[in-house]
Amino acid sequence: MASTALRLVSRPWVAWFLVVLLLGQMAAVMVTTAVQQTPTIDEPVYVGTAADYLHAHEVRYNPEHPPLGKLVVAVGVAIADPHYDSQFTGTQGALGRHLLYESGNDPWDVMLWARLPVIALTLLFGLVVFLFARDVAGRAAAFVALALYVFSPDVIAHGSLATLDVPAAGFLLTSAWLLWRARHRPRRYLPLAGLALGAALATKMSTLTAVPVFAALAVVAVWRAGWRRALVGAVGVVVAAFAVVWVSYLVVDPRLRWSPAPGEIPGVRGLRGLAVELLPVPEAYRDGMRVQFRFENQAWQGFLFGRLYTGSRWYYLPAALLVKTPLGMLALWAAGAVAMLAVRRLRRAAVFVLLPAGVLLASAMTGSRDLGTRYAVFLPMFLAVAAGCALVLRRVWVTGALVAFVAVSSLRTFPYYLPYSNEAFGGPARTHLRLHDSNVDWGQDLGRLADRYRGEPMWLVYKGAGVPSYYGIRASDPRTVPAERVRGLLVVSDSAAAKATGRLAELLRTSRAVDDVGHSITVYRR
Repeated sequence: MASTALRLVSRPWVAWFLVVLLLGQMAAVMVTTAVQQTPTIDEPVYVGTAADYLHAHEVRYNPEHPPLGKLVVAVGVAIADPHYDSQFTGTQGALGRHLLYESGNDPWDVMLWARLPVIALTLLFGLVVFLFARDVAGRAAAFVALALYVFSPDVIAHGSLATLDVPAAGFLLTSAWLLWRARHRPRRYLPLAGLALGAALATKMSTLTAVPVFAALAVVAVWRAGWRRALVGAVGVVVAAFAVVWVSYLVVDPRLRWSPAPGEIPGVRGLRGLAVELLPVPEAYRDGMRVQFRFENQAWQGFLFGRLYTGSRWYYLPAALLVKTPLGMLALWAAGAVAMLAVRRLRRAAVFVLLPAGVLLASAMTGSRDLGTRYAVFLPMFLAVAAGCALVLRRVWVTGALVAFVAVSSLRTFPYYLPYSNEAFGGPARTHLRLHDSNVDWGQDLGRLADRYRGEPMWLVYKGAGVPSYYGIRASDPRTVPAERVRGLLVVSDSAAAKATGRLAELLRTSRAVDDVGHSITVYRR
């Protein structure tokens, strides 16, 4: 029967019907999730900046991220056409709140339209996963890869938001796939690979670590044509990539104006400072890198397996991925990686799949912000391609069973994808005991809290970018009054609870949990 199923999916019309079916399922759960969630912490900044691009035609906010991802968001913002206050002069965080809550706009409508272009990109990257795996190991492997991608809780969660993590990761995956194809048609695919790499660089600066890796992959792809052509091809990929960065800034402002506020941009010295100066990018990009280095120099609070700490842990991302990746997916990632390394005809592909994934993960592990697996959301994309190769090990039924296990685990968490954790760690209701921030609670459930407790007075500690009063929530901060005055409902975001000290910690110790909103907010009764 397994061979019959494989023959069936080999028919083109059946294959593309299944592709549309899988991507359609993903689209449905992402749109549903996007409709139900209030703005997460980062989204108002990007949405406000996108609106500013459309009206001011100048880079004025959020320099720490290049424009391209926000230009994608701007497509949806332009369709929503919210009222924009061109006289506003506050910070980038205040800009987003002003646009969503203080300018007469409907934040539900604006946020949905801002998220839809990112959802569309996420679906297109699913098609890239399918084609990449098909090129490497055949059509059956491509369906395994696509199924893992469309049911990945991390990809669904962050692909449903107006943020930059999934677009940047998807552009890197696309570049790797095009470099793989460049082995046979370098003139067509090398320039396209450079453009895709440039799209990643123009979305998030953390992707700069991929440049030497992808340049090396370009050399590998064209090596058979001679080392001179290989080097020229690699240089062409890098030049095309940085050209995209320049174009992204020129699209916003053809005059490339940039005048940061005094003290906004920190000084960077040493090798980092030299690297910033030598990069062939606009000055706004360089200043954005300086801001990113300032973030990296800060001491952030992490939370892992119930322990709160200051600083970073090198093993944080692997540990968090172990919690937040479906068990069947972990097994197929491992099997696919083994197959790529063990089977001779797949080893060349491993250079284009496993190498960039490994280097990017190693780079992400050196970061100072232990705030979520979104910093490694490229991993479910690249390793989905690798997992498809598990079919080469001739365990079709085992592979099918693991894919089904992943699908069931993913669908069971619907629509609460941000706080997902696998069954070995208790599922989404218990993720907050082990992780915090964008792994669990990014401010997404303020609307659900309002629906459940609208009009009821409460004491609220909310970690997010939404404005509680807009949603009809009557709340006061329990940290501003003596503990004996805090009676009735005490509502605390799970990320705030994870980091609770002092008065809030004492209140939590003397309260009784009575409800859970979206697996990200806990309601206590006092």
